[in-house]
Amino acid sequence: MDLDAPAERELLRFLTCGSVDDGKSTLIGRLLHDSHLIMEDTLATLTRDSRKHGTSGEEVDLALLVDGLEAEREQGITIDVAYRFFATAARTFIVADTPGHEQYTRNMATGASNCDLAIILVDARKGLLTQTRRHATICARFGIRRFVLAVNKMDLVGFDRSIFDEITQAFRDFSNRLGPLEVTAIPISARLGDHIARRSSRMPWYTGPCLLEHLETVEVEGDRLDLPFRLPVQWVSRPNPEFRGFAGTIASGRIAVGAPVLVAPSGRGSRVTGILGPTGMQDVAGAGEAVTVLLADEIDIGRGDVLTAPDACPAVADQFAAHVIWMDEEPLLPGRGYLMRIGHNWMPASVSLIKHRLDTEDLGEVPARKLKVNEIGLCNLSLDRAVAFDPY
Repeated sequence: MDLDAPAERELLRFLTCGSVDDGKSTLIGRLLHDSHLIMEDTLATLTRDSRKHGTSGEEVDLALLVDGLEAEREQGITIDVAYRFFATAARTFIVADTPGHEQYTRNMATGASNCDLAIILVDARKGLLTQTRRHATICARFGIRRFVLAVNKMDLVGFDRSIFDEITQAFRDFSNRLGPLEVTAIPISARLGDHIARRSSRMPWYTGPCLLEHLETVEVEGDRLDLPFRLPVQWVSRPNPEFRGFAGTIASGRIAVGAPVLVAPSGRGSRVTGILGPTGMQDVAGAGEAVTVLLADEIDIGRGDVLTAPDACPAVADQFAAHVIWMDEEPLLPGRGYLMRIGHNWMPASVSLIKHRLDTEDLGEVPARKLKVNEIGLCNLSLDRAVAFDPY
């Protein structure tokens, strides 16, 4: 890590996903190792653990760096979501290593929900699998628009370009049906380090960036800053009778002192008179910043309300359609009562109709009367009161 680098560096949140044994944990371990971001004592511990739990023979098993649960090491799979923070001179990163096993799809979806970019790993020997398509679909439904297709284990197919090209074309054909996605395909060997932190001489036919170079340069932060202003209110701060502020993390857009705002879902308007940040009062704030906003008018605002831009308001309704990823062993049934979390609010909800279920193999629309665990369906939802929301 470059300790002399500027303190303020852009943050990129990304996840690794794909099917079982495609090399997600090894990829992250190799990325940290080849970037010289693993401390010597950690590396020594990793070497000792590799002798007991490793799957790479005499080599250090870099997957153990993120597979920390005993059950994960015993079975050689990822179960929980493992988060790692690291930084280079160009950018800071939070990476979510998510499980590939179908049983833990809910954990993968949790990891995807807060990410800007998805690395979809594919075993070059196997090509696209059901979980590959399912994970790509979930990422797209969560609004992720930038994908890295990391075709892994190229060393086990002789670094054959035709295999890489075939897998890349198959994924592009599939992803084109998910919407306008930006897909960067990179041939890699996570175990050997090819095209992870530096380019590989064993695949001279590939002229694109290595993985770390792409992660350092891909543009993502501007997306949230350029969207309309949204601040979900998490807490009403009232330390004394003279101070009443509305605290939360700005989800998108920018706000400045003097700017008009609208409160959703009530529709009442006011003007910003102050913005309190971690170090004191400031004139402006943007997406990702945790702030307390002061307003000119004494209007009723509570936890779960959303401060918005008046000229670009969110939708407000008590009924709407949404894609639902069902994660419980008990199936989702129309008419049954559920609790729904939206922003900082919990409220009663029900599914009035399941329009269709998505076939994750070909994204076909299949009639369905219920959703089973890990299935994705388009549903009509009904709430007990109106809420503010934006489409992904």
